[in-house]
Amino acid sequence: MILQFSESARAVLIDLDGTMVDSAPDIVAASNRMLAELCAPALSPGVVASFIGNGVPTLVRRLLAASPGLAGIDEDAAKAIFFRHYHDTNGRFGDLFPGVLQGLSALQHAGFRLGCVTNKPMAYTTPLLQAFGLERYMQAVVGGDSIALMKPDPAPLLYACSLLGVAPAQAVLVGDSHVDVAAARAARMPVHIVRYGYPGSGGLAALDADTFIDSFVELPALLHPIPVRSQ
Repeated sequence: MILQFSESARAVLIDLDGTMVDSAPDIVAASNRMLAELCAPALSPGVVASFIGNGVPTLVRRLLAASPGLAGIDEDAAKAIFFRHYHDTNGRFGDLFPGVLQGLSALQHAGFRLGCVTNKPMAYTTPLLQAFGLERYMQAVVGGDSIALMKPDPAPLLYACSLLGVAPAQAVLVGDSHVDVAAARAARMPVHIVRYGYPGSGGLAALDADTFIDSFVELPALLHPIPVRSQ
């Protein structure tokens, strides 16, 4: 594939955890509270952060697998415990990454349609967006339970495009992980990866992104015009 440019490309889809918000401290706290309730030792922040990105079911499954003695624990029961604690920690310990608000404001001013596409359930996505003043920039929000499929499936990206009234060829994705890259490739749209997020196993070197950025403030210049993938 090659990158072409289109003046009509007007939508920017944006991941949440690890891309706009450093939510790992919230997730680490909830994860270790869950493990403590299950009489298991805490895991390091780095280990828990490496599990972020594929949704809560996968996170909990990985937490149980990484904890000796919890192999037989019912995953649904553990997930319920995690959500109970995450209700208390969501947005409490994390913070916005530098430059996010400035970049979003510049994109909005430039006329781009903005949408958040995350694997986080909507019950936790909406409060987090509100807590950090992100909701006012988003014309569409797609959470992990908004439709039947989550990233890395392309369906959430395509659904967000439909909500924003643009074709997939008129959109790009900004994310931080292999999940975002896989979803964007499947949706046939460019993907720009932040260098500071939660890339998953293999790190940034394993990600086939179109570009890597250090801050959202780079996006307006990078996306004017927005690159569109074609054969």
